[in-house]
Amino acid sequence: MRRLTVLLAVLLACQSLIPAGAADARHDPHDRHGREVRFSTFNASLNRGTAGELRADLEAALEGDVDPQLGAVLEIIDRNDPDVLLVNEFDTGTDGDRRTVRMFAELAGYRYFFTAPSNTGIPSGFDLNNNGVIGGPEDAFGFGFFPGQFGMAVFSKYLIDTRRARTFQHFRWADMPGAMLPTNPDGSSFYSDEELEVFRLSSKSHWDLPIVISHRKVVHFLVSHPTPPVFDGPEDRNGTRNFDEIGFWADYVRPGRASRYIYDDDGREGGLHPGARFVIAGDQNSDPLDGDSVPGAIQQLLEHPRINTRVTPDSRGAVEASRLQGGANLTHRSNPRFDTADFADGAPGNLRADYVLPSKQLKIRDAGVFWPVQGAPGSELTGVFPFPSSDHRLVWVDVAARRGRRC
Repeated sequence: MRRLTVLLAVLLACQSLIPAGAADARHDPHDRHGREVRFSTFNASLNRGTAGELRADLEAALEGDVDPQLGAVLEIIDRNDPDVLLVNEFDTGTDGDRRTVRMFAELAGYRYFFTAPSNTGIPSGFDLNNNGVIGGPEDAFGFGFFPGQFGMAVFSKYLIDTRRARTFQHFRWADMPGAMLPTNPDGSSFYSDEELEVFRLSSKSHWDLPIVISHRKVVHFLVSHPTPPVFDGPEDRNGTRNFDEIGFWADYVRPGRASRYIYDDDGREGGLHPGARFVIAGDQNSDPLDGDSVPGAIQQLLEHPRINTRVTPDSRGAVEASRLQGGANLTHRSNPRFDTADFADGAPGNLRADYVLPSKQLKIRDAGVFWPVQGAPGSELTGVFPFPSSDHRLVWVDVAARRGRRC
């Protein structure tokens, strides 16, 4: 009853934005015939300017006073109805704020949730951007003005086996074989030896969360949010970090020697067990052909022998936006139907940044990006700049799975 009351409040708060009706007849999120599990990622831009502000917004929403942006995000989630959802750019605090995540889970209708500390906003004690001053968001282990800003959280209608969950917040970048560590134009290392001793690979974190679909089927939800490959200099420190953050999962799902170097925050070594089912999800900040990421960054996953890329999520709205907005979109090489982010028209234009990538053992039944064309039901939720929800779009993939009890 509590959740129904809250949801009604959210819908009423958003009714001026949202007409009734299905978002896209080709991708009906409520017509899954009971044999698919929907995995989804959504960079929901639930980051706020000060610590505790998101928590305050959620507390107010539970009392019926719904922030319009939060309400639009919740309505997008409700319309697409993911079974397992990663939310990027979700402020979590220093230690992973379970209360904030629990409130969002209640509002969105999820029984199970997970969060853990993010590297964002945690001071490194070093001048990581080499500007001569120690302190500020660029000298944190991950960009952020306060600990946990731009963090992440996972919500699920299936049990998350937290006892077997693995986090990789503290994994050192220098411990990755062949790491693409940044160098100055003269070839010297951009980071000092002392900095590399503590520098963490993950700009937020990497998590391996076992999702219990049934008593015989577990799917490992592998989630992260690599740093944008921009906001740096000729050393390309963010571009190279983005490349290796993506490459971490490529190694993790390879059995044997390729993943032997990996260790988690509890000291357990090695990658994913051979034959394990998985879904990699998150805002990877890398388009296959356009934008500023290091060439080949996302191909580490898209061309991986263990990853199923036979179906690519798409939308009509992305095609329309590319055509109407022009600018950099006119010179893009990637197919605009696969775009997931509505970025500045001048540069970099709209990109495919957000991914849901199942393992080969999982058969893809359907997939989509929630990006309605202008005037279609739900288009008020995505909109144009300044966006009512986020500059990213929710991406979902339905995989065949004999399901257990969904809560």
